[in-house]
Amino acid sequence: MKRLVIFDCDGTLVDGQAAICDTMDEAFAAARLPSPDRNEVRRMVGLSLPQALRQLAPGATDDQRDIALDAYKSGYRDRRFKGTLEEPLYDGMAELIDRLVDAGWLLAVATGKSDRGLHSCLDMHGIKHHFISLQTADRHPSKPHPSMIEQALAEADVASDCAVMIGDTTFDIEMARAAGVRAIGVAWGYHEPSELLEAGAQGVAGTMQELEDMINAGA
Repeated sequence: MKRLVIFDCDGTLVDGQAAICDTMDEAFAAARLPSPDRNEVRRMVGLSLPQALRQLAPGATDDQRDIALDAYKSGYRDRRFKGTLEEPLYDGMAELIDRLVDAGWLLAVATGKSDRGLHSCLDMHGIKHHFISLQTADRHPSKPHPSMIEQALAEADVASDCAVMIGDTTFDIEMARAAGVRAIGVAWGYHEPSELLEAGAQGVAGTMQELEDMINAGA
């Protein structure tokens, strides 16, 4: 029987909050908008960029949001090309991925990143070959819409009751529930464990070992 683990990226696999917040500051400056609160930026991680901008700048004009969106994309791309983009894997994540693969789990990613951003991130860490399905905001509605999970299930040919979503935000948990898959939260990301549990997470892992145990407990 095939089993699938679907990971969120930012806040779950990698810690990209510094790059995200710095680039968002630059994007807002380009659009002549006041800098957003950094905690609010972190809480928007996981949403598609247009939806995040609508929530971070509700009073902005459409033109301002378009400018901010383009500036964010170009700023993030420039960081990547210059080698200054910092998106470190969380400690122990690479080893956990190896153990899950060895145990027979198929792996996927469902993220608010772009295709280019996700591929670059996974390539940088040398782990892209482990993932059978990569779903991004370029081809799907924003989380918590279940489209990304549904496509990952289809590409992996795995039933919803044989899959689990791993994420750090309520958007991830709500997406999993909408798709009918099990959801596990992680405590090292951008939303509080209590919020993840309230959203419907089966549990919230504080360590990689706890996460591995929770994944396997429902296998």
